Amino acid sequence: MSILSSIGRIATEYSAARTRARTERVLRSLPIELRKDIGWPEPIDGWANRPFGPVTRANSLNS
Repeated sequence: MSILSSIGRIATEYSAARTRARTERVLRSLPIELRKDIGWPEPIDGWANRPFGPVTRANSLNS
C-alpha cells in the first residue's frame, strides 16, 4: 500500500466521521418531540462528549 493510498483512506474516514458528527449535531438540536417521532435514540452517558463516535481505527491499531 502506497503512502498516497493510505493518506486517501485516512482522509475518507475523517470526512465520513465529520459528516456523521454534523448529522448527529443537527438531529440533537431538534426538539425532543421530533426526535421521538423519527426514532432518534436518547444519548447514552459518555457518548454525548464524543464528537466522532467510537474510535474504531485507533482501537484496531492497538490490537
